[in-house]
Amino acid sequence: MELANKTIIITGASSGIGAAAASLFASEGADVVLGARRSTELQIVAEDIKRAGGRATFLAGDVRDAGYAAGLVEHAIASFGKLDGAFNNAGVVGDMIAVPEMRVENWTDVLAVNLTSAFLGARAQIPALRQRGGGSIVFTSSFVGFRNGGMPGMAAYAASKAGMIGLTQSLGSEHAAEGIRVNALLPGGTVTPAGGEGNPDVLNFIAGLHPMKRMASPKEIAHAALFLLSDRASFMTGSPMTVDGGMSVRLV
Repeated sequence: MELANKTIIITGASSGIGAAAASLFASEGADVVLGARRSTELQIVAEDIKRAGGRATFLAGDVRDAGYAAGLVEHAIASFGKLDGAFNNAGVVGDMIAVPEMRVENWTDVLAVNLTSAFLGARAQIPALRQRGGGSIVFTSSFVGFRNGGMPGMAAYAASKAGMIGLTQSLGSEHAAEGIRVNALLPGGTVTPAGGEGNPDVLNFIAGLHPMKRMASPKEIAHAALFLLSDRASFMTGSPMTVDGGMSVRLV
């Protein structure tokens, strides 16, 4: 029970990596607080967890909203009495298009959902973790925008995910002495609704880019997040941890 007696917020929890993480964390003893825009899907995930014997609650909202970030923390404390960690996982890819043709609205929306939401989440979560004497925050970044992970048509996504790594490193340095660890998870291609699920041609192309010649399942990425949130990662902070099937090695 890697997360026994811990209360964890998970954003982007209505599907994909977030939903897999919610189920996994609950099975490892965590009380989970689920966040995403889609209330119906969140309710389904929460009910599945409860049927399996876990404890879950949810609050629907938009991660771009500072009030929602604070509301998730308040909901965690009201429901379970405390907050011990957060998996800030919500994100979008946006339009895959070259910069000269990119709409400004796409750029601002991708940065808002991916990067600004990470800032808002951490800003709300850190005071609650400080009250507990420490805790762990994990952001879902990407190999895209890290080292040699540049890919055409993904400037907004890459900028947001690279910015998240910088945010992770700054927060890790700022709060390490308080016992608050902050790390970034960098997945490779993962079979999720946002990752081309249901389109065999897209999946086969993405899989072929990886040295492992396959994509990850959401649960594989969730297991990596579990490690970073658990006490097994007690000496890790400010780290970008790649879980990408060798993709970053191929691009070196």
